Amino acid sequence: MSALFAFLHHLAAFALVACLAIEFVLIRGELGMVGARRLQRVDMVFGLSSGVVLLVGLLRVFYFEKGASYYFHSWPFLAKLVLFLAVGLLSIPPTMEFLSWSRLLRQGQAPNLSEARRRRLKAFMHLELAGVALILLCAALMARGFGHFG
Repeated sequence: MSALFAFLHHLAAFALVACLAIEFVLIRGELGMVGARRLQRVDMVFGLSSGVVLLVGLLRVFYFEKGASYYFHSWPFLAKLVLFLAVGLLSIPPTMEFLSWSRLLRQGQAPNLSEARRRRLKAFMHLELAGVALILLCAALMARGFGHFG
């Protein structure tokens, strides 16, 4: 069972990273109706995969791995949680932007995304990608037993 949950956790994490990369590429290009709809769908998968990462990760911590006491005495694990929360918070403005396009898209119109707004969304995505990279660093440290206290 532990291996299955590890697989699900990693699969969802890779999906999350892939979605973020796809969003970053899509926001850089010409944004017509097709691109806007793709961004909405990819962002939905990003949100779902984030939820799976968190849920399965917590199940692993509490039921399938070394136990909560072990993980909550590891600063890389605590850093991963804080970074995951930060990435989640950083994803809110892009998601709100993508959701705001729904009415226009239903009316057959592409959203009008100014360059300033596009730069703002890209900045959020850059920060999200940086947060994910730091999460991966913390995961590598955790896997090698680094940073355990108490």
